[in-house]
Amino acid sequence: MLIDTIRTDLTAAMKARDALTLRTLRSVIAAVQEQEVSGKGPTTLDDAGVTKIINAQVKRRAEAAEAFDSGNRPEKAADERAESEILERYLPEGLSEDELVELVEATLASNGFSSKADMGNAMKAVNVEVAGRADGRVVADLVKARLA
Repeated sequence: MLIDTIRTDLTAAMKARDALTLRTLRSVIAAVQEQEVSGKGPTTLDDAGVTKIINAQVKRRAEAAEAFDSGNRPEKAADERAESEILERYLPEGLSEDELVELVEATLASNGFSSKADMGNAMKAVNVEVAGRADGRVVADLVKARLA
């Protein structure tokens, strides 16, 4: 499982005294554990759940880097970007624009979605196929353009 890989890499980072990787992986493990114990009862996240958490962490770090840039703190922005690069190692490879367009068109055609009224159902179907390999905003824009 993905979380086991992250824990193994955390141990390796400890042994290598790699502070940046250590800090980054600890934050991911903490976020996963927090998610597992929140809710009605304790659960164990599968790889898809861990990937969602990592995606959220990458997005959070990108926003923080922008904020540090606008606050004239380039060293902090560089740290955030470095952490983001570490996290991206654990994400599945993203879809290219051509692959994404092809996937959206195929999903819309196979499910018979053709009007704006189908937007919600179309997004659900496309997101199942995309599975976190593309930015949600880009996917929504593509679906909206195809349903217009």
